[in-house]
Amino acid sequence: MPVRQLSEALVNRIAAGEVVERPASAVKELVENALDAGARKIEIVTDGGGLRLIRVTDDGSGMTKADLCLAVERHATSKLAENDDLMAIATLGFRGEALPSIGAVSKLTVVTRHAGEPHAWALDVEAGSKSAPAPAALKSGTRVEVRDLFYATPARLKFMKSERAEGEAVREVVRRLAMSRPDVAFTLAGEERAHVTWPAALPGPAGRLARLGDILGADFRDNAVEVRAGREGLFVEGFAALPTYSRANSLGQYLFVNDRPVRDKLLIGAVQAAYADYLPRGRYPALALFVSIDPREVDVNVHPAKTEVRFRDPGLVRSLILGALREALTREAGRAASTGGEATISALRPASSPPRGGWDWRRSPAAPYPVQSFPSHGNAALGLAEAAQAVFDVGPAAASARVETIAPAADALDKPLGAARAQVHDTYIVSQTRDGLVIVDQHAAHERLVYERLKAAVDRDGVPRQILLIPEIVEMDESDVARLTARASELEKYGLVLESFGPGAVAVRETPSLLGEIDAAALVRDLAEHMAEWDDGLPLERRLMHVAATMACHGSVRAGRRLKAEEMNALLREMEITSNSGQCNHGRPTYVELKLTDIERLFGRK
Repeated sequence: MPVRQLSEALVNRIAAGEVVERPASAVKELVENALDAGARKIEIVTDGGGLRLIRVTDDGSGMTKADLCLAVERHATSKLAENDDLMAIATLGFRGEALPSIGAVSKLTVVTRHAGEPHAWALDVEAGSKSAPAPAALKSGTRVEVRDLFYATPARLKFMKSERAEGEAVREVVRRLAMSRPDVAFTLAGEERAHVTWPAALPGPAGRLARLGDILGADFRDNAVEVRAGREGLFVEGFAALPTYSRANSLGQYLFVNDRPVRDKLLIGAVQAAYADYLPRGRYPALALFVSIDPREVDVNVHPAKTEVRFRDPGLVRSLILGALREALTREAGRAASTGGEATISALRPASSPPRGGWDWRRSPAAPYPVQSFPSHGNAALGLAEAAQAVFDVGPAAASARVETIAPAADALDKPLGAARAQVHDTYIVSQTRDGLVIVDQHAAHERLVYERLKAAVDRDGVPRQILLIPEIVEMDESDVARLTARASELEKYGLVLESFGPGAVAVRETPSLLGEIDAAALVRDLAEHMAEWDDGLPLERRLMHVAATMACHGSVRAGRRLKAEEMNALLREMEITSNSGQCNHGRPTYVELKLTDIERLFGRK
């Protein structure tokens, strides 16, 4: 087949396939144009998931008649003046492809009014065919209406998802753009969703957090930690959720570069590295980070949808984000997610409340037997009160439900984690504060404390070791032996010294003294299992974290161990001064706090 020049209509439809993949892509381009025009209020209305109708109305600067005619032509834009401008893009749009690409596959109507024009102008584009501009009515700004998207390319319609799914994609695009510009009011409406408005927020971190709370929910706002850092003209700000407020996927990560929503591998990798010390595999943090950088230091023209960027100095960007997140998480290390207490209250709340007033316990089917039916205890007969309660005497509590109450020290009640009052099921410490109570998982809490001690010892001068009088021989598969011996130098940094003992065994000669008396065989086998899952490209720092976490799990107070009052209070005090004590090495909370007001509400007192 000979080479031939494609028609302009076909070229426009091909270009439209790159720019407008689905209705959400069209909404993104139109809203970005509104933001570039200086809009302070934007309204988005859709129907049929955006396939039947997309209407974006803004109060921006608008366009003159001449600009309107050029705006629907390919590669016509007001955002680039010279060739050098492409290396310093300060706007969201810059290619001049959005309107002509949308008009090539739909019925497009643009109504706009510039401050210097006596009235508004309207222009229609249908399947690439442009009409002449005509006078129209509009107070200010621009209104872009897209009807029957992809009607000119029916094959593309076959690849669209359901209207509900396309509507959700539109909603997600608007959510991201609304997060990037809290100073702009957004309204999103349509038949497939409830009407929602995000009013303009005040400038500064408080206003940004308010906008994030409106979009991501009150739980994110309550569990967010402010992130702020800057160096060499690069600034990072935003909010990151506590590790205990994690997600099962990465959809809760929102990243922006110069107010542009992006999905950049460099930024995602920096976030994962910052949370690596807090979250287990399969859990992801929730956050919204905003990177501000000189436009000359970042290239945004590397992806058709402009969702990826390239930094001139990626190492600087990664290190700044990593340091900023770690500093913020360390600063709020003692906090645990507020959703833990709420979930506990919800779990305890009864499904139905007992009837109020007029209830006579004597007529209840569960009423105790008459006094005469109970034998006397000793020589004294039971009185009425004792007889009524004797039916509830079920004997001593089972060992698993042992509760030892402890008189609290007056000054300990004012501590963040309060004073230990009881140990329940030999696993949970119940402590009392001035305004509530705290339930602590003793194993998870001590596991984090041991982990932090191990890390501090390695950073200081190495983990102290204790020599075993008789080396412990651990038999295992030859492949596991090979993995352990290959990492022997890394294990030695944490005080575990071992060597090969034949083809199918290792000899453990020294163990970390911080762990005390441990089951060395179980520790070595767990390490071997974890090493089998390691990727060859896993950084050394991450590998050492895995080693420390495994050792901490084996060296911590186990569930089922009885603790004295002094031990429980000592554990609480050490948690208060230890970084990251709010969650264990697996990302689970180490304690749950219940406020007295919540407890009173649970029992109907408030």
